[in-house]
Amino acid sequence: MSESVSTTPVSSSSGANDFISDIIRADNEQGTYSGRVQTRFPPEPNGQLHIGHAKAITVDFDSAQNYDGICNLRFDDTNPDTEETEFVDAIIADLRWLGFEPANVFYASDYFEQLYEWAEYLIGKGLAYVDEQDGETISAQRGGYGKPGIDSPFRDRPIEENLDQFRRMRAGEYADGSRVLRAKIDMNDENMQLRDPVLYRIRRGHHHRTHDAWVIYPTYDWAHGQSDAIEGVTHSLCTLEFVSHRPLYDWCLEQLPLPYEKPKQIEFARLELTHTVTSKRRLAKLVTEGILDGWDDPRMPTLAGLRKRGYPASAIVAFCRDMGVSKTNARHAIEELESYVRRDLNKIAQRRMAVLHPIKLTITNWPAGQVDYFDVMNNPENADDGTRKVAFTGELYIEAEDFAEVPPPKFYRLSIGREVRLRGAYFVTATDVVTDDQGNVVEVLATYDPASQGGNSPDGRKVKSTIHWVSRPHAVEASVALYDRLFTTANPGEATGEPLDDLNPASRVLLNGCQVEAALTETAPGEVVQFERLGYFAADPDRPMHFHRTVGLRDEWAAIQKRRR
Repeated sequence: MSESVSTTPVSSSSGANDFISDIIRADNEQGTYSGRVQTRFPPEPNGQLHIGHAKAITVDFDSAQNYDGICNLRFDDTNPDTEETEFVDAIIADLRWLGFEPANVFYASDYFEQLYEWAEYLIGKGLAYVDEQDGETISAQRGGYGKPGIDSPFRDRPIEENLDQFRRMRAGEYADGSRVLRAKIDMNDENMQLRDPVLYRIRRGHHHRTHDAWVIYPTYDWAHGQSDAIEGVTHSLCTLEFVSHRPLYDWCLEQLPLPYEKPKQIEFARLELTHTVTSKRRLAKLVTEGILDGWDDPRMPTLAGLRKRGYPASAIVAFCRDMGVSKTNARHAIEELESYVRRDLNKIAQRRMAVLHPIKLTITNWPAGQVDYFDVMNNPENADDGTRKVAFTGELYIEAEDFAEVPPPKFYRLSIGREVRLRGAYFVTATDVVTDDQGNVVEVLATYDPASQGGNSPDGRKVKSTIHWVSRPHAVEASVALYDRLFTTANPGEATGEPLDDLNPASRVLLNGCQVEAALTETAPGEVVQFERLGYFAADPDRPMHFHRTVGLRDEWAAIQKRRR
């Protein structure tokens, strides 16, 4: 069943009117945790953060900061096969880019020794045992909903034998996958998570922090709650897929002689967008199989990709906050996020002229050798950004689509005999064309009205179109990447069950030979500018004079909302 697309605004997670705030406020009023509030953001360093994580980050940090609490960053580094230091560094950088600074940076691996001791404690109480069956058999014996589980033949192993087996697991005597430590809870519980879940498995991958000191690693369910308790977390905020894990979270904490207050797990809906996939496994596949250029490919929903594409951190955080927190998963329209991006960039982006599909425009009555300079505003939204001088000559580039030799109906741009305004410069009228051997128009000839300097009408006459331009002698060549949706459908995988089946083969178009005004050579790496009439474009941080289109100028979300009304 597909998820619905959200169309109704919900309260901000930064405000006081959400169910998480209600819980925290009630706990404070009752003196729970002595009025203290502490949360944590717990990513696994097996990939880079994506837009869904941005929502979790804002909820975790805001829920603490709104009540004068603290939020820590804790890496769930319990799987050495997939975790890397480069992901740790990228996650820390992404957090800071969004504007969040954790009170502390912790790792689940900080607690490996304590978690091991507590595992032995469970064994000593008869609440855990070593199972020598393979994973497939264990999974089959767990049964299913409405189908009882089957006890492992090792379930009633004597305590001393379990302790010996577990210690030998730690010592590295057994092969990977040959044994696991399981909690002894209830093989007939309706909650599948309580049917003797695995707490430890043998895995000899090289760990990014502990290196080869351990060959057994705790599962997420065994490490998470105890790590929360060790750190003093009060409210452990998770997304809805962990609802069924909460009884196990509580069970583990209740069995141990913890000298800490027991944290409270609270679940909220994750953020999903149309035309987007946030499964780290699938995102990793796009990278490892070379389908995309890397974790920071601007088509990726990763924070690194969005940053490279030019999304402001402020827009992402505002969007996540305004989505609020709820207990029902929904897929939000990606156009809504783009509306936030466009709104922020409109305030700060410098305006520049660029021609992506250039065709020559030659003004035949232009005085030979004359160069005019026009003062053009850098940003009409902010007068403090001042103006710049733009050179104008009789030899220009215009967009090929701004001229039609045979204009279709309602085409108001340049055509033979039609007058248009060149933005901020002059009125021009096309008079003729130059074609190549195949009959393609390669140059438009025109005359200009000297009395229309500055693009002003000298006698009150009106033109129906204003087009942008770049002086050919002053132009600088650039390359541009244009982006479409990464997936062709709003709900990727809805038809086949595999989202990657819906990848858009035309998600990126690369344009070389674009002609832009010289001021763009001064654009800082990563800076976003508005190409007049074309959209917002971010300067590539590593490749000079290469720009990524962030979003277009048209507010598609506003159009969607208007249609719905």
